[in-house]
Amino acid sequence: MLFRVALAVAVLVIFVYGLVDVIRTEGRQTRGISKPAWIIVQVVLPVLGAILWLLIGRPRGTAQPRPSYPHPSAPDDDPDFLRNLEARRRNQAEAERLRKLRDELESKAKDNRGKPQRGTDEHDTDGLK
Repeated sequence: MLFRVALAVAVLVIFVYGLVDVIRTEGRQTRGISKPAWIIVQVVLPVLGAILWLLIGRPRGTAQPRPSYPHPSAPDDDPDFLRNLEARRRNQAEAERLRKLRDELESKAKDNRGKPQRGTDEHDTDGLK
């Protein structure tokens, strides 16, 4: 009795595995006959159909490619983020440097408002130095 139950379970497992494998395989990858024909063979001849599918119909040597879904990655793994981060850091440093220069110029301009202007190296009115 136990042997009959084990045999029935084995037949059921082989049948279900073969049928699910046929259904999940793309139609253009099946070998021998078309995908609908393999499904009919599986249903009509459960164990023999599954064995034939595994030996003849199943595509060989081609691993099922996993579907690549775009997924968020960690910021330190994303080269675009790192590139933008470096550019942002340089822009902020440049803006800070320019702000300091502007502040220095404004403070010098305030200091020089009350003092008379000295001669500069600018061109004279006749265009000569």
